[in-house]
Parts: sequence; C-alpha cells; structure tokens
Amino acid sequence: MFQPTYLDHNATTPVHPAVLEAMLPYFSRLHGNASSRHEYGRAARRAIDEARSRVAFAAGAHPTEVVFTSGGSEANNLFIKGAAAAMKPGTVAVSAIEHPCVREPAKQLARAGWRLREIAVDADCRVASADFSAALAERPELISVMLANNETGVVQDVAAFAGQARSTHSWFHTDAVQAFGKLPLNFRELNGHGVHAMTLSAHKIGGPKGAGALILDKRIELQPLIAGGGHERGLRSGTENVPAIVGFGLACELATLSLAGKAARVGTLRDALERDLTELGATIFGAAAPRLPNTVYFALPDIDGETLVARLDRAGYAVASGAACSSANPEASHVLLAMGVDASLARGAVRVSLGSDSTASEMRDFLAALAATAQQLNRMSALAH
Repeated sequence: MFQPTYLDHNATTPVHPAVLEAMLPYFSRLHGNASSRHEYGRAARRAIDEARSRVAFAAGAHPTEVVFTSGGSEANNLFIKGAAAAMKPGTVAVSAIEHPCVREPAKQLARAGWRLREIAVDADCRVASADFSAALAERPELISVMLANNETGVVQDVAAFAGQARSTHSWFHTDAVQAFGKLPLNFRELNGHGVHAMTLSAHKIGGPKGAGALILDKRIELQPLIAGGGHERGLRSGTENVPAIVGFGLACELATLSLAGKAARVGTLRDALERDLTELGATIFGAAAPRLPNTVYFALPDIDGETLVARLDRAGYAVASGAACSSANPEASHVLLAMGVDASLARGAVRVSLGSDSTASEMRDFLAALAATAQQLNRMSALAH
C-alpha cells in the first residue's frame, strides 16, 4: 500500500502503540458496561475512573472536573449550548478564528435570540486587544477564545483575556484541542485567571478518535445536550466508550512526558523548513506571533492550495489545504480572511503539521518535492496563458 509521509498531525495523529495495546482488552474480555453492577461492569468503571484521573493530572485539573465526550466538537457544543440553556439570552462573544465547532453553535444561538459578537484578530492571527476590550464593554454572558489556532498554530494569551473578563462575570471557555500535548497546559492556573471550561481531544495526541473531554469548573451550571441515564454527572448521558476513554487517559499521560524536549526538537525542524520555504517565495502566515512548535501555514504565489495538496499527495506527502473548497464554491479560510489576507492568497494556503516522529530528512525531501511540484504548476500556468 502506498503510504505518503504524514505531515498532517493537526488533523489527527496515529494512535500510539501503547495506547492501542491498552485499549484492546476492553473490546474483548473486559467488555462490560460501566453502569452494570457485576464484576464486568465494575472493571469498566475502574478503568474509566483511572482514565479520568490520568486526563485530569495531565491537564492540571481535578478528576471531578473532567466530563468525557465523544470528542472536541461535542465538548465545545456542550459548553456553548449547555451554558446558554442555563441562562437568559444575551451576548456570546467568540474570536473570529474559532474552529467551526465553536462558531456554528454560536451562530445557532444567534438564530435563537442571542447576539453573536465576533472578536477581531490582527494580521498575525492574534486576538486584537482593543476589540476584546470593546466586546467586554458589551457585557457578554459567554466568551470563547481558542488557546491555539488549528490552521496557523498561533497561541493566544488566554489567561490574560480571561483575567480581563472577570469583571464582567462572563463564563469563559477555551478550546485547547490543538495546544494540549504541544504546550504546557494547566487548568488550575487558567481557572485562577478566570477560565471556566477547557476542551480536549484524544485523537490529536496519539489517542483514538471518538473521545474527548470538557474540563469544567464545577461552579458552572450546564444543561446537557444528551439526556438519559445521567452519566458524567448528568452532563453527558450514554453508555461510555470504555476502550476510547482508556486510550484517551494513557495518551494524555504519554503526551505530557518530556514535553519541552519534544517541542524543542519539532520546533527546530519547523524553523528550518520555514527558512527554506521563504527562499522559495512563500508567505508564512502568523510568523510574527507565538505559535505551536509543529505548525507551518504557508502559500506560494499564484498556486492554488487544493491543487498543490493533491499534487503533493501523489508525490508522497500528506498535508492539508487551508481552504474549505467544493468544486462549485471554493472558499478561502475564514481564519486567513479574518487576518486580512487577500482571498486570492488565502486560497493558496497549505498547512504542514509535524509530529513527534518527524525527521530532518523528511523535511528536506518534502521541500524538494514541493519545489519540483511548484515549478511544474507554474510552467503549466504559463503555458495556459
């Protein structure tokens, strides 16, 4: 089977071998329902409790603050819709660069009588301090600012923004899906600054798809999205996905081991790649801001991102386009447009996201393939004109 070099770790990561091994027994001999009162059920409950403690420890939280979900999208929806259902309609403020699983539920609230306030970002993808202050003056009930952007990798000073928001008594949430496992993260510290909820996802850190968590200050009242048997403190009913939760717990533990060393090594690869990309004439988005150490988001002049991604895939490199495209209606990245990037350049965006196993030789080979592919596309464009 043809297997391109994988450079799309912000989309998903391969399951760590130790995580897979830990999960396997819960598909077979340890198959019990955690709500059952016999030994099979008790074994499943113990496994969930251990995983909850592992997630909490890795995230700097207390186990009772961990609410397991099916992933980051559900966790984000649980906070935004669940919090809104517990209060009268008001203003929900979200940054203009949030993931769709924050933006879309916020838009749903707007259609249900809430006011949606998008907070602007600057040209480097940083939340604009002046506009954040202006948004606070509108006394929002709910605020969501992501910790690290999934496209540019730009990191926001969430602690500072949450501290500013304390005077408004807003409920403050941060989507930390991309930051977790790449940067040091401590919910207790963030909570001390005024962050009330934080979203995590297993499949971004070497865990399985289908597991995530909302880390929630227990003083915050939410209405559940899913009603039923009262699982997860009544906040997320449904029979627990024990294998995925077990894998999530171990993945959290593994992801935070030697975090600084892994980040430094990957960051060195990223910096070298960006220097070479700049020599090819690439624009690096968010380069002047603090960013995740593994993320490169760039565009080459006059080259369509979707086309480049497809060509690179055939050349043996799996990367991502920054555009949400269909053949009928190509759309530039809402993140880049919020940064003020021209739509034509934004449609050329390509994201490379490295993993802990990425190597310098892979970067050199990728750059050579990119240069050759770009040359071919430019030649074809010249002939067409």
